[in-house]
Amino acid sequence: MSDLAAFVRGLPKAELHLHLEGTLEPELKFKLAQRNGIELPEKTVDEVKQTYQFHDLTSFLQVYYPAMRVLLEPADFHDLAFDYLTKAHAQGVRHVEMFFDPQAHTGRGVPFATVIDGYRSAIVRARREFGISAELILCFLRDYSAEYAMATLLEALPYRDWIVGVGLDSDERGNPPSKFAAVFARARREGFLLTMHCDIDQQDSIEHIRQALEDIAVDRLDHGTNIVEDDRLVELAKGRGIGLTCCPVSNSFVTTLMKSDEIVALLDRGLTVTINSDDPAYFGAYAADNYVALAEHAGLDLDQLVALAKNSFRASWITPGRLDAFLREIDDYVAANR
Repeated sequence: MSDLAAFVRGLPKAELHLHLEGTLEPELKFKLAQRNGIELPEKTVDEVKQTYQFHDLTSFLQVYYPAMRVLLEPADFHDLAFDYLTKAHAQGVRHVEMFFDPQAHTGRGVPFATVIDGYRSAIVRARREFGISAELILCFLRDYSAEYAMATLLEALPYRDWIVGVGLDSDERGNPPSKFAAVFARARREGFLLTMHCDIDQQDSIEHIRQALEDIAVDRLDHGTNIVEDDRLVELAKGRGIGLTCCPVSNSFVTTLMKSDEIVALLDRGLTVTINSDDPAYFGAYAADNYVALAEHAGLDLDQLVALAKNSFRASWITPGRLDAFLREIDDYVAANR
C-alpha cells in the first residue's frame, strides 16, 4: 500500500452517498441466491463482473435492479448492510448515511418491514462491534409515479426514528425534482431531512439543480457537480452551506475525467464538497479508494484531502457536538501522521 493510500485509509471520514443495494458484491450475491433457492444465469464471480458494462445511468440501472432479486428475507438485508459497514470501517469511515430503495423491493413483493428490519439490525450490530455510526435515507425511485412515492413515504412513518431523511434516485430522464414536490413537502412536514440526486451530465441538469435548491429546498445535493456551470446556483449553494456528495470513481464510468476538474473547482470556491463511493460493488472502489483515485488524478495535496474529510462531517446530519468531536479526531490524526 502506498503512503498516500495508507494515510487516506486511516483518515477519519463520513460517507454520505452510498446505496446499500449497490454494495451487493458478487460473492454475497451467490451466497444469498443459494440460501434462497434462486438460480442465477451467471455461474462464477468473473461472469458476474463481466456484466458490469456501463456507459450511462440507464445501462447501469439495467444491471443494478435485476441483481436485487436475491434479497428476500431480513437476514439478507442484514448481511448486505453489515458486509458494507465492515468494509467501510476498514477504510476509515466513522459515520455513514446510507440510501436504500424500498420500492425496488416492495415492488417485487418484499414487505417494507423486511427491508428496514434487516438494515436496522446491521446498523445496531456494527455500532456495537466497530463503533461506526450509521443512518438510513429512504430514496424514492424517480421513474415511478409520485403517488407511489407518497404511499412509500406513508409506509415509512412508523419507522420514523430509524430514517434520518429522504432522497430521490434512479433514472433522471424526464423525471425532474418538480414531479415529487408534494412528496418532499410532506416529508419535510414529517420531520425528515431532504436530499436529491442531480446526476452528472443529465438532460436539463442545471434546471434540475435549480428545482432541487430553490423549489424543493433540499438540505443536501447528491452528485450535483454540473452546478459549476451556473455561478448563481454555486453562490446559492455556498451561502446555504449545501453539501455536494460527489462520487469520482462512479463518474469515471460515464466520463473520462471523473469530473475531477469540477470537483476541485467547487472545493476551491468554498463549497462543501464531499467524496463518496456511490455503488462500490459495481464500480470497484469504496470510500478511501475514491479519495485516492481523485487525489492521484487531480494531484490533490494533503490539505485538500483533509478539507474533503472535514467536509464529509460538516455536510452530514449529525449533532454539533459529534461534529466537533469528529473534526478534532481528524486534527489529531493529521498531527500524528503528517
